[in-house]
Amino acid sequence: MFENEINPKWDVFLAAVKQEVKPALGCTEPVSLALAAAVAASYLQGNIERIDAWVSPNLMKNGMGVTVPGTGMVGLPIAAALGALGGDPKAGLEVLKNSAVHHLTAAKAMLENGQVRIVLQSPCEDILYAKARLSAGERWCSVTIVGEHTRIVSIETQDGILFSLAENSRETLSPNPLESLASATLEEIVDFAVQVPFEAIRFILEAGQMNDALSRLGLQGEWGLHIGRTLEKQQHCGLLADDISTAILIRTSAASDARMGGASLPAMTNSGSGNQGITATLPVLTVAEYFAADDEKLARALILSHLSAIYIHNQLPRLSALCATTTAAMGAAAGMALLAGGDYAVISMAIASMIGDVSGMICDGASNSCAMKVSTSVSSAWKAVLLALDGSAVSGNDGIVGCDVEHSIVNLCALARHAMQHTDRQIIEIMSHKATV
Repeated sequence: MFENEINPKWDVFLAAVKQEVKPALGCTEPVSLALAAAVAASYLQGNIERIDAWVSPNLMKNGMGVTVPGTGMVGLPIAAALGALGGDPKAGLEVLKNSAVHHLTAAKAMLENGQVRIVLQSPCEDILYAKARLSAGERWCSVTIVGEHTRIVSIETQDGILFSLAENSRETLSPNPLESLASATLEEIVDFAVQVPFEAIRFILEAGQMNDALSRLGLQGEWGLHIGRTLEKQQHCGLLADDISTAILIRTSAASDARMGGASLPAMTNSGSGNQGITATLPVLTVAEYFAADDEKLARALILSHLSAIYIHNQLPRLSALCATTTAAMGAAAGMALLAGGDYAVISMAIASMIGDVSGMICDGASNSCAMKVSTSVSSAWKAVLLALDGSAVSGNDGIVGCDVEHSIVNLCALARHAMQHTDRQIIEIMSHKATV
C-alpha cells in the first residue's frame, strides 16, 4: 500500500480493486463448486468414491451450459469431479490449473458410474451457494461456500465441524472494502484514477496482459461461438470496417469465446466474473493502443474502468437476471472516454446513455452465447462514448435514466434487485425444464 495523505478513500478504492480483480481459470460458478470439492478432498485419504453437491438456483443457472477448461465438457458434475480429483485447494479461482489428463479420465469415469450427484438446494436464501460432500470409505468431508466464489463458511467431517466462519473471528478483522465503497461517488472514482500515483496502480496492467492473451487465443481457434474470429473474417471480406469500433468488438468477443469455450488460460475477472473482467479490460486496451497511450495512461484508464464496474456492480446482487457485462461495459466506457480526452461530465453522459441502451439485457446462464452479450455491451459502450464526446447523451427525461449519473445507476440497480428477481426465477424455471427434457 502506498503512503496516502490525499484522500482516505483511495486506500478503500485500491483494496476493492485488489479484492475484486483477480485471475480465474474457467467460469467462476462451476469453478466455485470445483474449489469446494478440492478443499474437501484435501481432508480425505484414499480414493474418492462419491461426490454429492448442493448448489443455489443461480449457481445452477451459470453452471449448466458452460465448458469446464481442459475437459471439452459442460456442466457442474465434471467441474465437481475434476476439482475433487485434480484440483489445487490453495489456488482459489484457478483451482483447476494443475489438473492432468489422468485426473480428467478418472473424473469422467466417476460420472459414467453415477458417482456424482448435483442437487438444487431448496430452500436457498443465498444467491451464491455451493456445498460439496466427498466420501472415501468410511470417511467424508463437506465444504460449503456462500456469498463469494471462494468464501468458505464451513468444513465438516464425520468427526465434527473443523471450521465455521460464524465462529471464526478473522473475518471481523478484515472489513470488506466494498462496504466502504458504497459511500463513494463516481466523481471521486474519476478523481482517484486521474490523480493516484502511477506506482500504486501499475499492477492493473496485468489485467490487460492476461485478457489480451485470452483474446489472441480466441482468434486462433473455433472456441465457443467463435464470434471474434468470425467477425475478423468478415472484416477481411469487406463486410465490416477496419476501424477502432470493429477492433473493440473483435478483440473483446474473442476473449469471451475462448473463456466460455473451455480454453485453459486464465481471465482477469471483475466482481467474480471473467466476462466482466474481459469487458472492463479489452475495449480500454484497444483504445489505448489506438491513441498510442503509454503504460501510465493505460493503467489510469484500466483502474477507472475496473473500479467503476465494481462500484456499479456493488449495488447489484452478486448474481441476478441482469447481464452484468452491461455494467462492466459502463466501466469500459469510462476508461475509453478518459483515453479520448473526456472528463467526468463526458464519462457521466456515456454511462447514462448505456443505461438508456442495454439496461434490459438478461442473464440466462453462463454459456457460449455470453460472448454475444459481451459484444453487444462493448459496442454500446463505444457508441455512448462517441456521443458523449460530442456533447450528446440520453437525458433524464427518458425512461429509467435519472437527473444525474448516480440516480441513473441507482434506478438500474433497483430493477435488478427487485423487479428482475421474478425474471430470474422465470429464467431458472425455463432452464431447469430444458435440463429435464
